[in-house]
Amino acid sequence: MPDSLALTESTYYILLSLLSPQHGYAIMQQTEEMSRGRVKLAAGTLYGALNSLCEKGWIIQLPVEDGSRRKEYRLTEKGKAILVHEIERLRELADNGERKLKEA
Repeated sequence: MPDSLALTESTYYILLSLLSPQHGYAIMQQTEEMSRGRVKLAAGTLYGALNSLCEKGWIIQLPVEDGSRRKEYRLTEKGKAILVHEIERLRELADNGERKLKEA
């Protein structure tokens, strides 16, 4: 996993919300809730991101039930590894910031 990989806040929250299978509207709601309203995903933005994440193999679209238009997505093992790496990266950033503030 490249050390330089840094997720956008939107991508981070999309991956985080997909630790359990979700449909698009639920992803939008969870992202807004977890970010305390900072990240509001429009439908076009969300579905563009979902398509991109599927192409990267970070998430998969689950089979659609007959007659349903609701698409559900789930995090893959690769996506979970990316998410864990990002959490570790963010933790390091926060730890370094707190340490430097204490030194100042």
